[in-house]
Amino acid sequence: MGYDNIHPFGKMPQGALVEEVKLRAGKISCSVLTYGGTLRTLTVPDRDGNPVDVLLGFDTLEDYRAQDKYLGALVGRYANRIGDSRFTLNGVDYQLAANNGKNHLHGGLVGFDKQIWTIESCSQDTLILTLLSPDGQEGYPGDLKVQVTYTLTEDALSLDYQAGSNKDTPCNLTNHAYFNLSGHRSGPVMGQHIQIFADAYTPADAGSIPTGEIAPVAGTPMDLRREQRIGEHIDDAFDQLVMAGGYDHNWVLAPAPRELTLAARARSEETGIELEALTTMPGVQFYAGNYLDGCPRGKEGAPYDKRWGFCLETQFFPDSPNKPEFPSALLKAGESYHQQTVYRFFAR
Repeated sequence: MGYDNIHPFGKMPQGALVEEVKLRAGKISCSVLTYGGTLRTLTVPDRDGNPVDVLLGFDTLEDYRAQDKYLGALVGRYANRIGDSRFTLNGVDYQLAANNGKNHLHGGLVGFDKQIWTIESCSQDTLILTLLSPDGQEGYPGDLKVQVTYTLTEDALSLDYQAGSNKDTPCNLTNHAYFNLSGHRSGPVMGQHIQIFADAYTPADAGSIPTGEIAPVAGTPMDLRREQRIGEHIDDAFDQLVMAGGYDHNWVLAPAPRELTLAARARSEETGIELEALTTMPGVQFYAGNYLDGCPRGKEGAPYDKRWGFCLETQFFPDSPNKPEFPSALLKAGESYHQQTVYRFFAR
């Protein structure tokens, strides 16, 4: 395409080329793969101005294809879980792939994270990727056209999601980046700080499917309104944490659609790097990497293991298609899906 910031990254078994796009704005840089729209690197300056790659990732396409942790990927058509891998829409029952026990996770067996996205346009600081998910793919109704715009500024990475369908369909898109603000090779994130600006969360069963309750965080280890270390209460004898192996829950933000609002803040004392996550979505899944062990070695041979990274997945609530009391994730035919999430960085 003639761009000097697009490079080959590998080839799929059938021969399709996967490319890596490198973006830069000031002292911040990142790279994105056309495979899964995956954020592979995100480098920001620490308090001394030294570059730190704060994203977990891999050096080869083969490792991305072998792992099952969704590192850095765009996930859809429905991010997170749908209970019993089914939902009913307009009187029709839809059966989805059960790829997480009996439940459906992150779009199924070949979700958006495993497909090759098309480069629509590209500059030094902006990339637009598109994908067409045809009617019936992974069991979902409607031809869904998706566009995701990655924009770097001197202090932030913005992800702008747009989609439209010719049939009513659930639509819930997010990015599954794993952050480690001390650097992707630095080890567990338990000493890093987290703060989530939410008064409630959605309790879940042993399969991580919400019960339908919206419960206050007050008086529980789920209360992250005050900044604390990720590891401070993660192993408390609290049923929700025990069942999920730690933090892996949806926190309830303000209703959508709305303006960009601060959802969470995290920081590393080691590097001084601080992250703010802002979103227009009604929920955020804070996942502390409880099941990261067992994936291939990461970039530069880093031995990624349990809790080496954390995720802040902005979203509609899990299982919303089966929970009418939750904010609706229904995208109606001919209407537009739009959400924006911004990851903003500071160092002090």
